[in-house]
Amino acid sequence: MTRTTAFSSLLEEVHSFRAKHPDVRYVDLISLDIPGHFYGKRYPIEMLEKVAAGSPLKIPQNCVLLGQQGGLHAIGDYCFNDGDPDAPRRLIPGTLKIVRWEKQALGQMLISSDGTQAPIEFEPREVLARVLKRLAGRGIFPVVAFELEFYLFDRALKDGLPQFPHDPLSGDPDDQPNMHIERLSRFSEVLHDIVEAAQEQGIDANVITAELGPGQFEINFGHSADGLQAADWAAMFCRSTRGVALQHGQRASFMSKPYLHAPGSGMHVHISLYDEAGNNLLAADQQQPLRHAVAGCLDLLPHCMPIFAANHNAFRRYGAMVNAASRASWGFEDRDACIRIPESDARNLRIEHRLAGADANPYLVLAAILTGMEQGLAARREPIAPLNEDRTSGIDFAKDMLSAVTAMQDHEPLQQGLGSEFVMVYCENKRQDHLAFMQEINAREYRWFL
Repeated sequence: MTRTTAFSSLLEEVHSFRAKHPDVRYVDLISLDIPGHFYGKRYPIEMLEKVAAGSPLKIPQNCVLLGQQGGLHAIGDYCFNDGDPDAPRRLIPGTLKIVRWEKQALGQMLISSDGTQAPIEFEPREVLARVLKRLAGRGIFPVVAFELEFYLFDRALKDGLPQFPHDPLSGDPDDQPNMHIERLSRFSEVLHDIVEAAQEQGIDANVITAELGPGQFEINFGHSADGLQAADWAAMFCRSTRGVALQHGQRASFMSKPYLHAPGSGMHVHISLYDEAGNNLLAADQQQPLRHAVAGCLDLLPHCMPIFAANHNAFRRYGAMVNAASRASWGFEDRDACIRIPESDARNLRIEHRLAGADANPYLVLAAILTGMEQGLAARREPIAPLNEDRTSGIDFAKDMLSAVTAMQDHEPLQQGLGSEFVMVYCENKRQDHLAFMQEINAREYRWFL
């Protein structure tokens, strides 16, 4: 597609949106930063037309480097020694959608530096775009589906702590962990609005499951042959779900481990690999490529923990309870494993990577998994024994952020797969976030040490 054709298509998208939603005056142009939060600008829709027609769209490069709380960390020469330069962004076609969870109708559209003349090497979407381009050059085409678990809480916190959501029918707190389908009926109004809002964003959100935790649910997305689109869906779903829940007097959170006594929330990623003819590469040669891909994922996993467990709280999931692995492992139809091989026919043979917390960055999670699969296919090594054969099988990984960063920062295969500049920036961002998190004395310290 030429630049002229691309601009023409974008203009048609904007014109169609304005005709369908004449009351919308502003559009949020948004992109995901390293911790997984959206940043961007709110544009008058008239100005969006100019951008769609080819006018420059620039946002400070260092927005990508924002810490967990939205501030900037000094990372190399970035942020405080580089003059805070602007960097080009582009509109992502097909993502201009209506936002109905605000008081006034609003539009939103994804933007990215990938595909521009000067992409930001450490932008999460650009990292994934590079991995997908490299795979395509080798004749490997992933099909991807995300699953996200999340919790609903009462909108009001008590002493800063989350409270169980109230059953809309009985008015009682939903404090009894269970997976009964009746919970879907009791919370149907908010859940159906969450799905409808997601579908308005173009997200193929479908199956809803009541999970074991109080107020915990899971949403499944359709499989997509566009890895960037699959990650876009996961990112946008988090944004829309939080907004819709607030409309219903509740909070939605993708926090990895909100309760110590209840299961954490995970981001499960299903991945198949196909060639240009549509053949499932993992199923060839009596599924030997599947085993090689699993071995690659397991080898790389201990060096990707800051991606899969993106914050201090996320490490609390591992080894806690209910399908939360404490070592890198795999197995057939085994939800205790980090990498599960669901039962399927040869056409749909896939891995399900279950380790990441629900609040991880979906672009980076997918990029890390694909890099592990790619390196495994190239090395053609056998994996460790599956859990079905040996319940003690597994590879240790770090259980705290600083140890995980140490394992990540100098790992050459990961630097080759995701980019050395990205690995440097990401590790320092996580280290600085961890140190900032520790700069507060909480009540427990006074109880223990005063």
